[in-house]
Amino acid sequence: MTSQVVAKRLTGIAYIPRWLGGVSCYIAFGLGGLLSSLTILPVLRFWPGSQQVRIARVQRAVHLMFRGFVRMLTWAGVIRVTTQDLQRLESAKGKVIIANHPTLVDVVVLISLMPNVGCIVKQGLWRNPFLRGVVSCAGYIPNRGADLLLKDCSEVLAQGTNMIIFPEGTRTVKGEIVNEFARGAANIALRTNIDLIPVVLRTNAVGLTKQEPWYEIPRQTIGMNVEVGETIEHIRYHAQTGGDAKMARQLTRDLEEYYKQQLDKNYELTKRN
Repeated sequence: MTSQVVAKRLTGIAYIPRWLGGVSCYIAFGLGGLLSSLTILPVLRFWPGSQQVRIARVQRAVHLMFRGFVRMLTWAGVIRVTTQDLQRLESAKGKVIIANHPTLVDVVVLISLMPNVGCIVKQGLWRNPFLRGVVSCAGYIPNRGADLLLKDCSEVLAQGTNMIIFPEGTRTVKGEIVNEFARGAANIALRTNIDLIPVVLRTNAVGLTKQEPWYEIPRQTIGMNVEVGETIEHIRYHAQTGGDAKMARQLTRDLEEYYKQQLDKNYELTKRN
């Protein structure tokens, strides 16, 4: 495990440049999303080529934009990202990527590390003027019900695009190791016969949580280590007895247990028997 140095907590006047830099990053991100939705992304999407090739072009462009945004956040002192076993993500193709969800920028960090990845987005983002062009051009999947969601995910994964899913559903509640996992990721992996790659996002400071507004810039630089685990093969669960629902429940329990073990240093002492 990569060790991280805990940054000093800024107070008083020393915090003002951090706040200004962080808010400026968000403003640039929003304006950049709007401008790219009106200019470069439509051009890439409708440039000659198959639908798969066009979407892949847009996804790579989004990857580069998000990588730039992460660099801006690093420059502003908001976050500092390190990685472990990143080659497992770089070589992934058509896999379900699952991760815990400690901060507001988790999906941005993950997409900045992978050029061929999609994700499931809230229906509300399709009405957001700053981001709807990005999510539609990149072939991201709207969360529009279980049956349609499974169909959309199956088509995207079959094209070789990886899919990011946060089993917690929303950012981790302060004071918790992880939120209770939903069965969506397990259902998608098992019903599409796709392997999973677990990613542990380990942070050394609290910030950018669900309980804080976006403009509350962390007073400490958040060190985030992206730790990529070994592939979890779906066939291991198909080999077990029971229907799809039972297998999905078991896989979900195993995934939640895995993250608790990885994230809680005292897990073996505090877990319930």
